[in-house]
Amino acid sequence: MIIDDYLKQYPKVAVAFSGGVDSSFLLCAARAAGCEVRAFFIKTQFQPLFELNDAKRLADSVGVPLTVGSLDILCNRKVTDNPPDRCYHCKSSILLKLMGLAGSFGFDVLCDGSNADDDESDRPGMRALREFGVLSPLRECGLTKADIRVLSKQAGLFTHDKPSYACLATRIPTGTEITAELLEKTEHAERILFDMGFSDFRVRLIPPDTANLQISAGQWDMAAARRAEIQTALRRYYDKVVLDLETR
Repeated sequence: MIIDDYLKQYPKVAVAFSGGVDSSFLLCAARAAGCEVRAFFIKTQFQPLFELNDAKRLADSVGVPLTVGSLDILCNRKVTDNPPDRCYHCKSSILLKLMGLAGSFGFDVLCDGSNADDDESDRPGMRALREFGVLSPLRECGLTKADIRVLSKQAGLFTHDKPSYACLATRIPTGTEITAELLEKTEHAERILFDMGFSDFRVRLIPPDTANLQISAGQWDMAAARRAEIQTALRRYYDKVVLDLETR
């Protein structure tokens, strides 16, 4: 089904909004389909500030009102203990907050930006979407990430070439307790690399205190050239810094 036809079935929709490629296009598509639409962003300690800033900028550019709620996700031991299904418990907490917030504005249909490439077997959080009755229009219409990037560019969205970004908690290995300190230093480290000009990368923790840099192969030469600068900057937060040559 064409996304426009799908969305026209729901004249009033709330969008679980992250400011990323997928939910940004969904927001734009809902607006174009003539829906009464409102974006809802739930800020937790797992998202860096730039994600919220991007969300505000995108919502403003497409003329959709944005409501920002907050959630102290570190109060949830099922999340901070960091079990294999952490994402399920985190997503459930966020959706509970989202549903309540959307309901207070009179919205009873909630959509998210999952796409056709998302594999439910590899994403525990998608089980929460199903349990809460969240609609995934992009996925149900068969739109892949590549499709969404093309359509986003055609729509003039600045997010069309934005690198995919998983939450900060994914940088901490399963079984290692998630703390505010670990999240904050991860955000600082990734901001340093971003400001240096790196893109599409991760700074993952190897316990107890090693920063494992996963940088795209096309930027390894830049990493080598700026090796001393990177080490000096990141050693403020980590005891050791290494470059991962096996991934990305």
